[in-house]
Amino acid sequence: MLHSENIEKNLFIIPFLNAICPLSPSLKSYLFENIKTCSFEKKEMISKAGEICARLYFIKKGMVRGYFEIDSSEITTWVDTENEVFSSITGFFRNEKSLENIQSLEKTYCDYLEYEDYKYCWDHFPEMRQINRILLEEYYILAEQRVYLARIPNASKRLDYFMEHSKPHIVDRIPKKYLASFLAMRPETLSRLMRERG
Repeated sequence: MLHSENIEKNLFIIPFLNAICPLSPSLKSYLFENIKTCSFEKKEMISKAGEICARLYFIKKGMVRGYFEIDSSEITTWVDTENEVFSSITGFFRNEKSLENIQSLEKTYCDYLEYEDYKYCWDHFPEMRQINRILLEEYYILAEQRVYLARIPNASKRLDYFMEHSKPHIVDRIPKKYLASFLAMRPETLSRLMRERG
């Protein structure tokens, strides 16, 4: 369940977007009026497969993961933390039913923009189209890295690649079963490899 925060607005997402592409005063004003804040408890479902995820979230503090359920197993496909944007790509950008589940892994605080407000920005503010292009470029770069990671046949080398090119800073925060799933290895294998690293 999404918990709206009835507190004075402290919107991290506006300077985040402004760093991607300078925002006009009118767009800043629109965003300030329409961006909302929320929080999720640890292990709370944010969006379920089969639903339309109609919000684009910016993480101020916390951690979330995306995952699929296959034959009663959960396959973690991505993990995001502070200063990252997340949503369901099919659910949000195409306004279609999501293919994945999204869950908080820690108490998580976000800013978010509803799909209709995002679409309004896209239609009325040229800089939002530039931001959309850059965000999608970043998404595809990360997706390419995940595909490369998944194709490395050796578990130890997959962990090496993750530590060198991805998000080594989350290793001490993420539950190991989810990190193992993301790295396509058994939790026992990950534990052994981490012990060997000291």
